[in-house]
Amino acid sequence: MTTATAAQIDARPPSRFWTLAEPSRAMSELASFYALRPFMSMLPRGDGHGVLVLPGFMASDHSTGPLRRLLCDLGYQCAGWNLGRNIKVDEARIEAMMNCVDELYERTGRPISIVGWSLGGVFARELAKLAPEKIRLVISLGSPISDDRNHTNARRLFEYLNGKEPEVMKVGNFQKLAEAPPVPTTSVLTRSDGVVHWRGSVQKGGRKDCENIEVLASHCGLGVNPAAVFAIADRLSQAEGEWKPFTAPAWAKLLYPQRALH
Repeated sequence: MTTATAAQIDARPPSRFWTLAEPSRAMSELASFYALRPFMSMLPRGDGHGVLVLPGFMASDHSTGPLRRLLCDLGYQCAGWNLGRNIKVDEARIEAMMNCVDELYERTGRPISIVGWSLGGVFARELAKLAPEKIRLVISLGSPISDDRNHTNARRLFEYLNGKEPEVMKVGNFQKLAEAPPVPTTSVLTRSDGVVHWRGSVQKGGRKDCENIEVLASHCGLGVNPAAVFAIADRLSQAEGEWKPFTAPAWAKLLYPQRALH
């Protein structure tokens, strides 16, 4: 969420081709999700812990509805943020999201997981830094977790609405987005992302409990893309304290490219 520096001149937004193709690809992924929905009851089931799902920039809980309903069916106590559209990044919004974390944590009596789509994933990581004792796992979907805002073609709109230095940065938060929170963290990304360049979503640093999972998807379809949904269900189903890196099952190897991400 910071502006580019001389050392980051290689950062660039996604190809315009992928951006223009976003709507049609996302609709295809949504159709695939509903076509496969009857079979998704066979996905790894949860242990009943709480899962908070945060929407992307300019989106609301409506966008995460299909994923949340599936996670509820898989046995999680799943919740949206109930804060309207994800537009402003200010102290009031951070406090409201922390209230969401606190409420779900207290209701379930144990650490929760957070799944965040795009900007929601940035929030998820930062919330886990503020209250790691209440967070079990963080999963981000196509999130701009680089410290260079030039990786996304939504930069100008974001800065128009929030300024080049949002309020939360002025008080010392959101300063090191590339630094993962002190909990197991998964970044689900796609090289054909039309909103956030995939390099801006890559976790670096070599920590064993921080991983990247590449899928074949659009940015706007990540929350319903069947391969992404399988990865989310797999990650959430792990027993607390027994996190292991994602390994695609043999029948799904082609859905998860095993390419170097750098």
